[in-house]
Amino acid sequence: MRRNLWRDTWQFVGGVARLAFTGSGWYLAWLGLLGLLILSGLFAYVQQYRGGLIMTNMRDQVSWAFYIGNFTFLVGVAAAAVLLVIPAYVYNWKPIKEIAIFGELLAVSAIIMSLLFVAVDIGRPDRAWHLLPLLGSLNLPSSLLAWDVLVLNGYLLLNIVIVWHFLFTGFHRRPYNKRFVVPLLLFSIPAAVGIHTVTAFVYNGMAARPFWNASILAPKFLASAFCSGPAILLILFQILDRTTQIRIKQEALEKIAELMAYAMFLNLFLFGAEIFKEYYSGTTHLIHTQYLYSGLDGHRSLVPFAWGSLACSVAAFLLFLVPATRRRMVTLNLGCLLIYTGVYIEKGLALVIPGMTPDTLGEIYDYVPTFTEIRVGAGIFAVGFLVFSVLCKAAVPIIQGTHSPAGDRG
Repeated sequence: MRRNLWRDTWQFVGGVARLAFTGSGWYLAWLGLLGLLILSGLFAYVQQYRGGLIMTNMRDQVSWAFYIGNFTFLVGVAAAAVLLVIPAYVYNWKPIKEIAIFGELLAVSAIIMSLLFVAVDIGRPDRAWHLLPLLGSLNLPSSLLAWDVLVLNGYLLLNIVIVWHFLFTGFHRRPYNKRFVVPLLLFSIPAAVGIHTVTAFVYNGMAARPFWNASILAPKFLASAFCSGPAILLILFQILDRTTQIRIKQEALEKIAELMAYAMFLNLFLFGAEIFKEYYSGTTHLIHTQYLYSGLDGHRSLVPFAWGSLACSVAAFLLFLVPATRRRMVTLNLGCLLIYTGVYIEKGLALVIPGMTPDTLGEIYDYVPTFTEIRVGAGIFAVGFLVFSVLCKAAVPIIQGTHSPAGDRG
């Protein structure tokens, strides 16, 4: 029995590798481009490691910036997988159940990227072992960063197990074990909520940072996450529909778009509630919001991004709100691009930088990421795109049953 399991496992690993790294010239060129970006990012990180974080534009005034903004955004993308899991496995809705596996693949890729962004943000990566369970000192339960380490790695492991089981059984053309995998899928729902909630708590638990110290930050994180992640999936599904034999039902796309409209409304509502509180109360803490939306003492570097993000989110909400525009592919895709852009800015520069500007001494430091940071960031995104691409490339023929496990045994 054990010998058969080892044999099946090696057949699966070898077969998936062959499926993932063979394809058309365009596909191989795409992998080559991602490889070049990864190498560029690696070389940039080596320079940063040798020179220290002074190679970035982060300083004492702004010690979280481009890297942590991307981390926050990607945790939300990973959490958005539940928007497919809930209708697929709670309500057993077949049109989405057939494609829910791609939400898990996106979650795996997004968590890998988010963890890499944290890794490159550490000034002394040789001390990262202190955050490892059993080996280090996590200082549980008092440390929120320790909780973040646990929930992110736990969610990654959970999704890897789910993806492995689906692809392993599909590769060998066996039915998946419902008693094993369905409870894991259902557990992934509170786990997805948990990863973004803990991330929000890392921010709003800082009493000295009033811009983040808001109780609605966690639900706002979740609402925006349920917009940006599905926006990626909607475009991916259309690509799969055109380039593979997988047929994505129109009703599945429409249902995801409808759920996104609800999430966008909640995100904009919570934004309005927070803006009202800040401007109506008019306390000294308003200064951070003013820096973001109107500038302070001539410092206006974030103002165009803040208003651009809001405009993108409102325009996307209107496109998704009207059934006719969310059914047309042109306006649907435009809405996806707008909401992705809006949430990316909202959870990146427009969240992290004003939380630290002005600093506790009232100093204003206009942060702009260096070319080193951009290269490192591009390399990390390339890693995520590579993981997602090869997983999808292997998953499609396995889902379709067009691969040849008998041939792989040879």
